[in-house]
Amino acid sequence: MMNLDSSWDLIVIGGGISGAGIFREAVRMGLKSLLLEQQDFAWGTSSRSSKLVHGGLRYLKEGRFFLTRDAVRERERLLVEARGLVTPIGFLVPVYKDRGPGRWTLEAGLSIYDLIAKRRQHDYLDAETFVNQAPNIDRKGLVGGFQFFDAQVDDARLVLRLIFEGMANGGTALNYVRVAAVGRNKDGRVNGVTVEEVHAHQTLSLKTKAVINATGCWAERLHPSPQKNRHLRPLRGSHLIFPAPVLPVDQAISTIHPADGRAFFVAPWEGAVIAGTTDLDHQNSLSAEPRITEDEVAYLLDGLHAMFPALDVSARDCIATIAGVRPVLSEGKCEPSEESREHVVWVDNGLVTVTGGKLTTFRKLAFDALKAAKPFLPTDTTTDEGSPVFQPFKSQPVSPSPLADSHWERLNGRYGDSAETIVTGTSPSDFAIIPGTQTMWAEILHAAAHEKIHHLSDLLLRRVRVGLLTAEGGREHLSRIRHLCEPVLGWNSNRWKKEIRDYQEIWRFAHGMPGHFARSRGRLKSFFFNVGKRLRKHFA
Repeated sequence: MMNLDSSWDLIVIGGGISGAGIFREAVRMGLKSLLLEQQDFAWGTSSRSSKLVHGGLRYLKEGRFFLTRDAVRERERLLVEARGLVTPIGFLVPVYKDRGPGRWTLEAGLSIYDLIAKRRQHDYLDAETFVNQAPNIDRKGLVGGFQFFDAQVDDARLVLRLIFEGMANGGTALNYVRVAAVGRNKDGRVNGVTVEEVHAHQTLSLKTKAVINATGCWAERLHPSPQKNRHLRPLRGSHLIFPAPVLPVDQAISTIHPADGRAFFVAPWEGAVIAGTTDLDHQNSLSAEPRITEDEVAYLLDGLHAMFPALDVSARDCIATIAGVRPVLSEGKCEPSEESREHVVWVDNGLVTVTGGKLTTFRKLAFDALKAAKPFLPTDTTTDEGSPVFQPFKSQPVSPSPLADSHWERLNGRYGDSAETIVTGTSPSDFAIIPGTQTMWAEILHAAAHEKIHHLSDLLLRRVRVGLLTAEGGREHLSRIRHLCEPVLGWNSNRWKKEIRDYQEIWRFAHGMPGHFARSRGRLKSFFFNVGKRLRKHFA
């Protein structure tokens, strides 16, 4: 960090989707831009979302037409410009005669959805046809249902591609660097920041006239809300992840949770199935890893049992959990699920704060923040809202072991121009898919070598998602991962032992089962272990 330039046109604080989107567009504008993140890139909510790029059908019910309009437009754009990263996914919504929204209410909402997208993307299915699409669905009172299309994403890879393309085009981004203070001159205008390297505890003063605070739930630490009765309300959304055979679905299914009438969904993702989500006040420290609670596990399992009464799904089937904290602006007068997901921008003499918002509309948020910062930026800079989000999709390069077209599309979507490096610079044996995922071993090696890895958790929870998609955080693969990455990470034996130990501790705390669910699973494993031991002794 000591080699860092001392003066910048713009400093962006926060390495989640908001900061990444702002950074990417700032670099495109020709600004000398620096992004700083106190944890790892996408450490917070931006790696712990529902993985959906969607228009927010429920926002229509709440009268937030413009939010839905913006989200649908951005979804359509990302499906084209982020091919292989943002992908279409079918959604099924059952209609029951005695619960949930009726046929004509859903028809109206989906028709508006289609009008905004400028193409019809939904159909009504009778009960028999619907059951053929979702064989395990609850059939009691089922009269039919709808099929429509939204989109899905690996949220962390979306953030990382924005950051790494910004860096490739001249920007600088650093993880594990904390902004300790924003400096001001005698007139109160921003003139720089003081930063601290988290591991080495080095501090440095940097000059700038423009700072964008995109720290999500942390935003008010740098800039208290200027609206007296409206403040950030951290809301936690938690999910369960299951192996695909446990929840055999080939498209997403959304219905109403029996306990509170909130939307509840399951969706195939990265070779597994994700189920969610909760929506409640997060009372714990924002600096700690968020984690699911026992009550949330029970709530999500109740939703699964109501959706699929014939399937015997339990906590012991779950391979991982994720919990993310949403930055929502609130007056504290309504239930969590009724809070607006729209973003806000505050301006204070060179410090621009942007918070709230949705994953899908990150680019609109970025342009709004940059427009607010314009008075503090060099005078000849303008935003280009018509330019593509990412570098154009490229054809697969000639290589000794060409990939299937679908694998190349996925790789190109996640890594952009770096996909060519992966294909041409990796041993063919490393193109094998890691069991239970859609990830190649080659991706792990590339990330370790080129993607600012400080800890094993950076690699396995965000650069790739092996820690969420395989049993016990990928425990059975750790030996091969070490062998693969040792030459490029340069960690000695003691460092590897510490990284593995720390990673497993993080995984158990933030992604394992809590409380009595974990104890029940432990007792079950112990039971079968002891049974096996007695059988081996008997037949010895």
